[in-house]
Amino acid sequence: MEFNKIRELLDRYWDGTSTLEEEAILRSFFSSDRADLPADLKEAQPLFSYFSAEADVPMPVFPDIEIPVARMPERPIKQLVWQHWMKYAAMILVAVGIGYAARQAETRHDRITAALSEQDTFDDPEKAFAVTQKALALLSRNLNKGTAQMQKLSYFNEATEKIKAN
Repeated sequence: MEFNKIRELLDRYWDGTSTLEEEAILRSFFSSDRADLPADLKEAQPLFSYFSAEADVPMPVFPDIEIPVARMPERPIKQLVWQHWMKYAAMILVAVGIGYAARQAETRHDRITAALSEQDTFDDPEKAFAVTQKALALLSRNLNKGTAQMQKLSYFNEATEKIKAN
């Protein structure tokens, strides 16, 4: 009967719902060496015996340390401003970096809009025809590269089919 009560207490302990009194009961139960413990209770015995052994270890005593309160010396305000010069330098660098990035984005946007406006319309039909021929030649060249690769793939498929047939 006692083992069943200990099992219930262990279940509550593992769930985190046990009280301090129940944990004290568990520590006292497992602190004594018992030879007739069931296997499921023997698993928890080393944990509670560790708790009992560590409860006897005294806590180290640390000396009280007094921390002196530093008083700010009487200095002119100019010295205080320049004391943290790295903070101000970092803020200036961040501001310059943001300004530079904004200007680069603006010039990039202007170049893109100018390029788009130039490419959309042609006043001279011959110039439009030449640009169209150039674009179609580029497209044809890329399609021919893909076709050549597909032809190699078809040779491979034919060879694979011949091997399977034999």
